[in-house]
Amino acid sequence: MLPFIADMPPLEQERVVCSIAASVKYQVPSNVILAVAQKEGGKPGQWVKNTNGTYDVGPMQFNTAYLKDLARYGIKAKHVAASGCYPYELAAWRIGMHIRRDEGEFWQRAANYHSKTYEHNKIYRTDLKQKAFKWGEWLIDHFGQVDFTEHGGITPSNEVLLARIMQKADEINNRHKIR
Repeated sequence: MLPFIADMPPLEQERVVCSIAASVKYQVPSNVILAVAQKEGGKPGQWVKNTNGTYDVGPMQFNTAYLKDLARYGIKAKHVAASGCYPYELAAWRIGMHIRRDEGEFWQRAANYHSKTYEHNKIYRTDLKQKAFKWGEWLIDHFGQVDFTEHGGITPSNEVLLARIMQKADEINNRHKIR
């Protein structure tokens, strides 16, 4: 077991393990994925109706309007609503695309996950930066060396710890197979 998550509730354990594993897989800073996951605050199976008639779905609160574009890849609402690491992987992929392809400074691009509308993005990114800073400190406390820029994800000096996280993510995925 990973000692630094042993005392966390199961849903929080899943959020931390899956966020870190997804950040490594898609080369997105771990503190950013963890901050988005915390900010979105969704739960498996959750559907939240928005004022515009769309819904935010699952642990990473994917908007159903965005899911229409992903349907051509076979990605459905049930995939992003499910337990397991897949919703975090999809979010990391999407955040990485925004970071690499969108215009603007880093935090604006990361906050495009929520909205590209300036006012909505500004509010989201202000809170996102604060949460990412706190998660960055948490990662350093638990992993030691963390590189948020050069490699895009965590690079712990303790390779065994990273291997355990990836193994735990595989266990979570195997428990919640939906694909």
